[in-house]
Amino acid sequence: MKTYEQVKEFLEKKLPSVSWDHQKLNEFHEIIMKEIIQIALTKVESELGKPPTHFAFFVMGSAARHEQSVWSDQDHGIIYDGPDHFHSYFIRMGKEITRGFALAGYEPCDGNVMASNPYWCKSSADWTTQIAQWFDEADWESLRYFSTFFDSRVLAGEDKLLLALKTFAFSKLDENPVLYKRLYENVGFVKKGIGIFGQILSEEKGEEAGTINLKQTIFFPYVNSLRLLALIEKIPEASTLERFQKLPEGYETIKVYQSYFLKLLNYRLYFQKDAVSYKKVHLLPVNAMSAREKDGLKEIMKKGRQLFKETKEIIDRRCSP
Repeated sequence: MKTYEQVKEFLEKKLPSVSWDHQKLNEFHEIIMKEIIQIALTKVESELGKPPTHFAFFVMGSAARHEQSVWSDQDHGIIYDGPDHFHSYFIRMGKEITRGFALAGYEPCDGNVMASNPYWCKSSADWTTQIAQWFDEADWESLRYFSTFFDSRVLAGEDKLLLALKTFAFSKLDENPVLYKRLYENVGFVKKGIGIFGQILSEEKGEEAGTINLKQTIFFPYVNSLRLLALIEKIPEASTLERFQKLPEGYETIKVYQSYFLKLLNYRLYFQKDAVSYKKVHLLPVNAMSAREKDGLKEIMKKGRQLFKETKEIIDRRCSP
């Protein structure tokens, strides 16, 4: 059995050969993450025995959406099927997986959205209660947590445990469609990326001066729009590209934006080759871009804002009496 440090060595050695291709890069992350999880599960089993019940370890964020870049942080959780006294086993599992990911080179989440945190390691019954509570409160933080949770997929264990929770969420939204509007408002602010003279608006101060944040300014309109549409159409898949593909008939005007999102995924890889950390990987130095590259990026930005606007119109129609 490999160690976490050996996995990290393999990751660092192999990464340059896949960092130029979005699909290959994410397939490689998948292999690495599953190997880390297997090492962690074996270690926990050697200490505590086999899991006392069915469980699902799931990732969230870019890992769930198959949108990881060269550098990636941790966002994950655990669902287990059974009584509360099983919690000690699965929180130990969560802590070991979190430790393994960190030792292999995946930075811990700044917001502690990890299976080592009891908030993200719960029984199926407690997760059901949590989702209902998020919707009942419907404040900014609660809906942000739900959006984070919904962008999820299982990497180890039982897929059906996560699917059951998403199905429950769909039913709660059907009971109160105004929540779609609240979820839109929760992500409604999009940082402006193009000025009145058609120039790319880069950061003016601090260590990010001269850069534009790809994640906040350009990715979010696409990712947030397709999450909202997936909720409306009861699409459980987490990947933005899969969500585009799963949209039913009647969404033809939305599906045309898929090609721009794919361009964006590849665009990021081209410019992140010199990034030295997870934080830096989202920052694109505007002055290093050619006029043609800037024009391409501006087109992707404009299309993202159009998509976000069309998504709002769809939600407004859905929420109207």
